[in-house]
Amino acid sequence: MSEIQIGGLVSFTTIDYPGKLAAVLFLVGCPLRCAYCSNPHLLNVGAGEYDPERVFQWLQSRRGKLEAVVFSGGEALMQGDAVIDYMRRVRDLGFAIGLHTNGFYPNLLARAADVVDWIGLDYKATRDKYQSLTGQAIAYDNMQKSLDIWLATGHDLEVRITCDPRFIEKSDLKKIADDLHNRGVKKIAIQKYIPHFEDAAHATTPDARDAFFTDDALRTQINSLFDSVIWRD
Repeated sequence: MSEIQIGGLVSFTTIDYPGKLAAVLFLVGCPLRCAYCSNPHLLNVGAGEYDPERVFQWLQSRRGKLEAVVFSGGEALMQGDAVIDYMRRVRDLGFAIGLHTNGFYPNLLARAADVVDWIGLDYKATRDKYQSLTGQAIAYDNMQKSLDIWLATGHDLEVRITCDPRFIEKSDLKKIADDLHNRGVKKIAIQKYIPHFEDAAHATTPDARDAFFTDDALRTQINSLFDSVIWRD
C-alpha cells in the first residue's frame, strides 16, 4: 500500500491522547473481527473517504491549535510502511503522534517506535477467550509481544480493557490487571462496553455491563496496582 487510506476524521478531541488537544485519523482495515467493534465500517481494506494530501494540508493549518494527531482504525498499522511514513510527515509538522492499536503487528510497532510518542493498546480478554472475541488465534500472543516491545521503548502507554460481560468476568479483569502490574505497566483504562450492534441472541443487560464499575472492592484492588486508572463508564 503506497498511500494511506483514511476512512474517518475527528477534528478535535480532548480524550483520545491523554493531556493533549488532538485530531484523530481513522484508517481502514483490521485483521480482527471483535464482537463489540464500534467501527465495523472500517474493517475491510479498501479506498478511504479522505484524500491523504488534503488531510495533510488541513493538519498544516492546525499547527498552533492542536498538539497531537492520533492514528486509529480499524488497525492503523495494517497499512504498514505507508502509515509510518505518513506519521513521520505529520510529526515533522510539530505534532505529537498517538496510536490506538490492538497490537496485532508487533514488528511494525517496533518500526514505528521512533515516530510514535504514545500508544493506547487494547488488552481485550484473557488468553482463553481472546480467539472467540477477536476471531484470530494469534491475536493474544501478538498483543503480548507488542506490549513487551513498547514497554522496552520507555515511551508513554495506556493499556485499555473493554469490559464486555460476554467475554470478561470480574475475575478476568483482576487477572489482566495483575498481569499488567507484574509487567510494569503504570497506566490503564477500564472501559464500559457499549452495545452498538447487539442482536437479540447475544444481548447483554445494563446490570451486567455496570457490574465492573459498581464493585467498590474490585475498583480499590485495581486502583492500588497502578499510577493511573481511568474508569470510562
